[in-house]
Formats: sequence, structure tokens, C-alpha cells
Amino acid sequence: MKKILIIGGAIVALLIVYFLVFGEGSATDSQLMATVERGDFEVKIITTGELEAKNSVEILGPSGLRNFGIFQVNIQSIAEEGTEVKKGAWIATLDPSELRGRITDVQADLDTRESEYTQMKLDTTLEMRQARDELINLKYDVEEKKIVLEQSQYEPPATIKQAQISVDKSKRAYDQAKENYKIKLKQNATKMRISAGKLNKAKRELDDLLELSNAFQIKAPEDGMLIYRKGWDGKPIKEGSQISAWDPVVATLPDLSVMLSKTYVNEVDVRKVKVGQKVQIGLDAFPEKELTGKVISIANVGEQKPNSDAKVFQVNVEIDGYDPLLLPSMTTSNTIITKHVPEVLHFPLESLHNQDDSITYVYKKEGLNIVKQEVQVGETNTTDAMILAGLEEGDRIYISVPGSEEGEVQLLPELNGKRNKPEAEDITEGKAQHNGSNPRGK
Repeated sequence: MKKILIIGGAIVALLIVYFLVFGEGSATDSQLMATVERGDFEVKIITTGELEAKNSVEILGPSGLRNFGIFQVNIQSIAEEGTEVKKGAWIATLDPSELRGRITDVQADLDTRESEYTQMKLDTTLEMRQARDELINLKYDVEEKKIVLEQSQYEPPATIKQAQISVDKSKRAYDQAKENYKIKLKQNATKMRISAGKLNKAKRELDDLLELSNAFQIKAPEDGMLIYRKGWDGKPIKEGSQISAWDPVVATLPDLSVMLSKTYVNEVDVRKVKVGQKVQIGLDAFPEKELTGKVISIANVGEQKPNSDAKVFQVNVEIDGYDPLLLPSMTTSNTIITKHVPEVLHFPLESLHNQDDSITYVYKKEGLNIVKQEVQVGETNTTDAMILAGLEEGDRIYISVPGSEEGEVQLLPELNGKRNKPEAEDITEGKAQHNGSNPRGK
């Protein structure tokens, strides 16, 4: 009986050792190893975007503000974003305070112009009446002098001569008065036109201001869903926000039949993005929805990312088809497929290691042994790397370093002469060539 107990205890001990060693090792291998697989390989760029309509109608504020020296206008009140509006419906009211000040100034100027015009009209009428009376009197004077001349025919020659001179002087005065009357008539007509022009200008300015004040009540140009315009800081405008006279857009009415995802790609990856590339799109609001689209435009000029030195480029992705669930400003996750390679070997990026910045290798399992195998890597994506040489389909490799890192890397002959030399080795070799010696030969 005692012997049986000893044998049983030994078996139990052996089983415990077995599971501790082989069982744990197998679990570790399963967790830390990967298999080289063959299949389609895609190079992807993953970004976050925001939905917006491809086409939309802009709702504009007054367009003539600059004509009256108004360059910024506050939004006094505005309809709630997302409201379905009909054509002609109220959208927003702008603060008319500054405009009212302009109207008051122009009204005062108009009153002054009207007074000036009326006064000038009265003065001109009186002046021309006096000029006409003077002409009549001068004409009578000529007639009287002619009568005197006729009655002096029997007078001495000196008297006749004097009467003739009086007639000539009277005629000359009358002729000069007629010319002066014509000139004065033209002068006064010009003055009246100038005064009338100033008066009409003030009237037009007041009419334009009153018409402009009507435009401070902003109405919808079409039916649609109201979407606020975003300001320079990227935030939607709201009550109290300002609109500029140079860009008086208050809101938009988007055409929801064709939607875009506006996203930004960093300057390192943007060179991989091309118009026409396919995009897989997800919605944060509806995680179960899977959409597709394509790249339709890439910005030529980069933008500074807030709180970062990185530059990004705007990329617009047009979403395929129509979905009533898609609304402006929804957040999207965009996976841009920049390259698709069918039937190639690939494995996880975490398996890659580097030596001297020139040799890329993996820890490969060969039977009971672990070897450091050099590999030639092609394209990479966020998770995997494409393998060009060094591994075969089905090979098992370690994702992390399996214990000791000792041992030489098994190099690929086809990469001889193509590896980058370590910097220290380049310096040593350069000195050796300069000195006419070969340190490797020593």
C-alpha cells in the first residue's frame, strides 16, 4: 500500500511539473507568437472626419454694409440649428444699432440738403426776378433816349450828338444786361442742379439704408435644414456672434442627398492619398453602419494643427449613396485604402526588430530552437507588414523577444550590399582607406 502511495505521489508530481513547464510554455507561445499568413494586404490611413453636405445654399446677411462703413454686425437672435425651414421663413435678426446711427446721420444730412435746396431756389427766383426787372427798365430807358434823340433833330449839332451818345450808352447797357442775364441764368441753373444732386443723393442713401435695415431680418432662400456657419475658430456661430461685411454668411441649407466626410491627413501620409481611392467609413453615432466612399479632393496647402507643430492637409471623401441617417457635423471614422496587394505574405508589425539601423529581423521558431532571421519588408499598415523575403507561409514567429537576445542574425544573401552600414563602421572604414590600410584584414 505504501508503495502504491509513493508511485501515485510521483505521478502527481510529474504531472504538476509537466503542466508547469509545458503547459505554461504552450500558453505563452500561444499568446506571444504569430503565424505568417498569405492573403490580401491593404495599406490604410485611418483618420477622423466630420460630415457635411457636398452642395449647400448659403444664407447671407446684408451685402451693402461696407457702402455705409459698417464692417461687423452682431447676430441678435437666430433660429435653432437643425430646424427644418421653408422658403421665406425667418432665420436670424442682426443687431441694427449701428445701422440706426447711420440712418439718423443721413436723415439729418437730408434735412440740411432740403433746406439748402429750398433756400437756393428762393434766392435764385428772387435774383432772376430782379435781373428781369432790370432788363425791362433798361429797355424802357433805351426807348426814352430814342425819343429824346428824335426830338433833338432841330437842335444844335452838339445837342444832337449828346442825345445820340445817350442812346448808344443805353443800348450798350441793355445788351450787357441781357448777356449778364443769360450767364446768371446758367449759373443759377448749375447751382440748382448741384444742390438737387446732393439732395437726391441723400434721399437715395436714406432709401438704401432703409432697404438695408429690412435685410437685417434674414429669411431662408430655399427649403431645407438650417446648419450654422462655422467661424474662424471652427466653432458654429451663435447669438452674439459677429458676421463680417466681406463674408456675410450666417448659415447654410445643405443638400443632404450627397454627403462628404471632411477629414485631415498628416503631411507624412498625405503623399499616399490619391483622388479616387476607396474609403471605408464608420459613424460614431451608429457603430453598426458601414459606409463606403472615395477621395474626391486633396488640399494643395497644409494647415497648422491646433496645439501642435504638425501640418495636416484637408481631404474630402464623398460617401456612396444616400442615407437619411447621415446628418451634417456627425463624426466619422475614415479608413483610406491607399494600396491593395493581393495574395502576399504578411505578419504583425510587433514581430519586427532592428539591429544597427540596417538589419531587420524576427525571432523565428524552428523546431525546439529560436533563430534570429533577417527579413525583407515591403509595405506596412497600422497593424501588419508585408514580407518580401526571409519567411514562408505558416512560419511561426515571436511577437515579443523570447528570453535572451543573444545569437547572430541569419542574414539573407540577396540583401548583401543593400544594407545601410552603421555610422561607426563607415567612419572606421573611411579612416582605413585614408591611411591605406584595411582594419578588417587585421
